[in-house]
Amino acid sequence: MRTTLLLTLLLATAPAFAAPPSPSTASAPASNAPAMPSWEQLTPAQRDLLVAPMRDRWNANPDARSFMWQHAQRWQQMTPEQRARVHKGFHRWEEMPPEKRDAMRALFHRMRDMTPEQRKALREQWRNMTPDQRKQWVEQNRPEGG
Repeated sequence: MRTTLLLTLLLATAPAFAAPPSPSTASAPASNAPAMPSWEQLTPAQRDLLVAPMRDRWNANPDARSFMWQHAQRWQQMTPEQRARVHKGFHRWEEMPPEKRDAMRALFHRMRDMTPEQRKALREQWRNMTPDQRKQWVEQNRPEGG
């Protein structure tokens, strides 16, 4: 009991004894840009400028609000590593040529209702296709409206 109390007190006060990070271990800014203020230090106009695109999307898409809300909740539950993977995937998508995006849409559309075994088989089949065969497959499996 006494050991547990001592350990609890020690752990509770540990942050108070921690040394501040040295300049060499502190994370350096990515560029020479001036440090940006915290949210609380922003003016109402600056906050509005940052929030306006989200407000516009919310107001312009009443049917999508439920999805947007669920997306925000999922985002809050993600670990930093999961968020980093999402960002990486988003950037890969942005950099993809349109024809490759079409192929990815077709693959996603086709794979989303498959079992894991069927997905594995399709990935193997895709790897063995020539570029022309892939193009033909994408044309035959294009999602509706795409």
